[in-house]
Amino acid sequence: MEEAASRQINYLRMSITDRCNLRCLYCTYWKEWQKQPAAEILRYEELLRLAAVAAEAGVRKIRITGGEPLVRRGLAGFLQKLNRLPGIDQVCLTTNGVLLRELAPAIYDAGVRHLNVSLDTLQRDRYRRITGSDNLPAVMGGLRQAVALGFHPLKINCVVLRGINDDEILDIARLARDNPYQVRFIELMPTASQTWWQRHYLSMAEVRRRLAVLGPLEPLIREATAGPARNFRVPGFQGELGFISPMSEHHCRTCNRLRLTADGKLRPCLLAATELDLKGHLRLGLGDDLLEYLFQEAVALKTGKARFSLAHSHHPGQSMVSIGG
Repeated sequence: MEEAASRQINYLRMSITDRCNLRCLYCTYWKEWQKQPAAEILRYEELLRLAAVAAEAGVRKIRITGGEPLVRRGLAGFLQKLNRLPGIDQVCLTTNGVLLRELAPAIYDAGVRHLNVSLDTLQRDRYRRITGSDNLPAVMGGLRQAVALGFHPLKINCVVLRGINDDEILDIARLARDNPYQVRFIELMPTASQTWWQRHYLSMAEVRRRLAVLGPLEPLIREATAGPARNFRVPGFQGELGFISPMSEHHCRTCNRLRLTADGKLRPCLLAATELDLKGHLRLGLGDDLLEYLFQEAVALKTGKARFSLAHSHHPGQSMVSIGG
């Protein structure tokens, strides 16, 4: 496959829960959302088996997401086993940071070094408005704990919301001046409401224009397993800045990721409806060779070479908390 040869699909985002301890505005219709019954969520041993199969299919990097992964019991033990799987070079974790101060030592001891922390504001009242929770001090404490332990890279993910937090762009960027963070600004996607998205969307071109006062941005070389961020060094900064623009400058032709939802659906693309039911086949006793075939089918779908039609889900009817952020 010519396109497949030009980009290796080597990155799996693996959601381990659809539970979350925050209620962020852009994530879902919380009044309508219903969590999956516990029996529908993949067990750790099932996740480990699928991770091993993914490695056989060419995956080299796995990012653990949710919901909020730190709310699931037994996380550190699972991460330790995941780190030991042959073929997996990087195990990363994305968290909202609320429980990070408490759990960071166990996560570090489990072998995880790559950490992403969501942080959309530095103002306590605004944090409460965006997330529905008064946990900004806990998140900042978790970041300090992560620095002290030596997590690297330590990334801060900020979803830019016009009229809500875009007046803080410079302040949030300056976190990378004073700390060894990679601060990444992310365009809002229409994952909760099309109307709400249109009201609060701000392009990365506008974000970069506002950050021009910080100085020139020096592009950094992308790693083979890197995600969609375009990263830059700024003179005088300890850390880096990154920009993720799924709407204005979509990265479909270079995307190297698959997504596994907490209930066992493999999605070639976040914003497409197609998904493959791995859990159903897994619990019916499908062998690893056939599970690997399904991973290969997901890769084929990304490169436009799928060999058969698949069942469809609906998006954005499935929210980010269900798909995996």
